[in-house]
Amino acid sequence: MTSDDVLSILSLARGAGADVWIAGGWGIDALIGEQTRDHRDLDLAHREDQEPALLAALATAGYVETLDWRPARFVVSDPRGRDIDLHPVTFRPDGSAVQRSLDPASPYLYPADCFTTGTIGGAGVPCLSVDQQIAFHQGYPPTDRDRADMAQLRRVFGVDAGY
Repeated sequence: MTSDDVLSILSLARGAGADVWIAGGWGIDALIGEQTRDHRDLDLAHREDQEPALLAALATAGYVETLDWRPARFVVSDPRGRDIDLHPVTFRPDGSAVQRSLDPASPYLYPADCFTTGTIGGAGVPCLSVDQQIAFHQGYPPTDRDRADMAQLRRVFGVDAGY
């Protein structure tokens, strides 16, 4: 997944009237403002109520569903092997959002202030905040990629990323 791919996918989402926020590795790179590593996929939080429009737009670009872990997440892939990991969120009146998990008692919470802007390829892009990225990297054994991503947040923002 290249920065041009990310910008193209964001353009498709915008054209469909779908709000999305970059998470995961690309989200960290967006916060930093530079690509720090290769990425195999793109993680996107999206408004669950806009999902039909988003999926229709992605289908026009050849994306089909390849993994279903609903209600928490699902993956769409294109013929070139590019994956988009989609995380449906439902917004509350206060601007915060909730993503259901595989355990109904433990949903993922998105504070209202976690929706921010970063930069990819010189373009402003919607992404999740540093604090939200750190929160989503807790509670499971980190991979080498996770450790590298958290090290980048520490380096640039001076935050305690947990590992």
